[in-house]
Amino acid sequence: MKPNVKFFIIETIARIFRQGRVFYLRLKGYNIPYSTIIERGCLLDKLYRKGIHIGENCLIASGSTILTHDHCKRIDNMPYMIDTYIGDRCFIGIGAFIMPGIKIGNEVIVGSMSVVTKDVPSNCIVAGNPAKIIRTGITMNDRAEWANWPGIN
Repeated sequence: MKPNVKFFIIETIARIFRQGRVFYLRLKGYNIPYSTIIERGCLLDKLYRKGIHIGENCLIASGSTILTHDHCKRIDNMPYMIDTYIGDRCFIGIGAFIMPGIKIGNEVIVGSMSVVTKDVPSNCIVAGNPAKIIRTGITMNDRAEWANWPGIN
């Protein structure tokens, strides 16, 4: 089999599995568009599923955690629940942790193993624990890839 045909077949099968995963999550009540890629092993809050809002063309890497509730804060003996937003064309790195109530702007890269504790403006890269802005003025394409990185002429 030619390498291009083999790649096409593998890519088609992967796309079917990715869209199936999003379909399953949407059935459970999450607000995730079909253009977003949720990799296997992501932990999405199960207590307040409708509170997770992810934009178009995002990539959420394996091991990432997105929360929408806080057991330390309680209202009428129930955990405090708040919406968490991720904008369009964002990349959330492996093992990143998004705290409840956070708003991440459009075209943002969240570094691997980062803990996002504050809102993140659009067009920047954040990393660390707690996550801090390390670069601004970036642009992302529709595959959640950094389009204007310095290595491109």
